[in-house]
Amino acid sequence: MRKFAIIGFGCAGYNGAKSLREHAPNVVIDVFDPSRRSPFNPMLSTYHAAGKLPYDAVFPFGSLEEICRALDLNYFSENVLEVTADRTIRTESDLYRNYDGILLATGADAMVPGSLRCSGNRWFTMRTLDDALALRQHLDTNQVRSAAVVGGSMVGIKVAELLHSEGVNVTIVDAASHLFPLAAYESTARFIQRQLENKGLGFRFDAKVTAIDEDGIAFADGSALQADLVCLCIGTRAGTRSFRNSSVQIGHAVVVNSHMETSVPGIYAAGDCCEGINLQTGKTAVIGLWANAAMQGACAGANMAGDHADCPGNILHNITRFFDMDFISLGDITLPGCKHLFDCPEFFVSLVMDGNTLQSVNVVGNYRVSGILKHHLVKQLTGGASTTFTPAQRGLLERNGLPREFIQLIGGSPNDRA
Repeated sequence: MRKFAIIGFGCAGYNGAKSLREHAPNVVIDVFDPSRRSPFNPMLSTYHAAGKLPYDAVFPFGSLEEICRALDLNYFSENVLEVTADRTIRTESDLYRNYDGILLATGADAMVPGSLRCSGNRWFTMRTLDDALALRQHLDTNQVRSAAVVGGSMVGIKVAELLHSEGVNVTIVDAASHLFPLAAYESTARFIQRQLENKGLGFRFDAKVTAIDEDGIAFADGSALQADLVCLCIGTRAGTRSFRNSSVQIGHAVVVNSHMETSVPGIYAAGDCCEGINLQTGKTAVIGLWANAAMQGACAGANMAGDHADCPGNILHNITRFFDMDFISLGDITLPGCKHLFDCPEFFVSLVMDGNTLQSVNVVGNYRVSGILKHHLVKQLTGGASTTFTPAQRGLLERNGLPREFIQLIGGSPNDRA
């Protein structure tokens, strides 16, 4: 009987197991993950810490026991220390097993630079459910008047919102020049910053943090910021330690092809530990999104079973809500083109066009338009029959407040644009 291993059991690991079981009902599936928890959504952990979601709601697929029973999984709550090119794994209990196929789904860890000196017990990262629970416990048992959130990221802004709601004086700090440097144009970021300053948040940009201690944070220029609590939200690093010696090609993360197979036959990867195809550039990149991990895991599971599935790639996109604002970012904001800005009563919209091709867009104001805009951009990239909006799509965008000039610019007919 064929045997398969899944290392890591988040969104990608779960969808890999589910797809593998659907395509190969009789194989053995061993799952290795030390957490002893059901797959959880990292972005939901801040909602739980803020008291907006009950604990069980953080686990969208049900309990670990339910999942293992439904998918007939053998669950090993231990770390895998090594994966070799012949598809053998070694665990921390010195268990050695060889498999017909392996899925690497180890996700990513919160980044803490080696050059950053951290001491004391008043600083936190925010990636795992344990991180969220630790922050919540600290807030419940200590008086916190001031906090610094290091990293103007999607996670950082949610942590800032949580702390602000607790009556904490919050300052967001980043080495970049503005909020969301990987997803937002500076014009969009400044618009958002003004709204947040009106709510009492402080900001410090172009500021490199060199140390975190009991008093707060120290900067490279010799200045300091006092804070009762510091939360580090500067990004993630792919969890690739256990298979660095497996001959698997690794860039910023594990490199895979459109079948989610690595450079070693029979070893696959999915989710935040791997680099999929960026449809806009044709290059591999980490696209750390829940839906992307689900799609990649399902593709890997099907191919491990012996079927043929393709995961052609994705685009960079973020959709989030914070401080009663919606922020949408679609596409790679580093791509060149002509920039357009629409500052209207209900929306703030920035976009870049290369001729008649939409490169990227930021929208502040309404998450309901995100599906149409993403579909439009992906259709452009994958050679859809038409890159103009249908009358229904135009009507929906207009009803949700987007200006007609914007709609015409990115989705009008070539004659209309001329």
